[in-house]
Amino acid sequence: MNSIEAHSIKIYLISNGIDARVGGDYLQGAMGELPALGIVRVFVDEKDEIRAKKLIREMRDTADDDDSWIPPALR
Repeated sequence: MNSIEAHSIKIYLISNGIDARVGGDYLQGAMGELPALGIVRVFVDEKDEIRAKKLIREMRDTADDDDSWIPPALR
């Protein structure tokens, strides 16, 4: 949805051994006050795509329950 969520996902993936990067987060400023949905994306290697999607689903499922998915350094 936004840069904060994308970077949270990136940190989660990296903490689970998947190299990830965020792209497009600087483009949000160009949008002004318009909602900048869909501009920010998390990129992973093609070989990690299936595992990354699974981890993201798990992250979102547990995010509703508690904050255990947040790396300790960010709590």
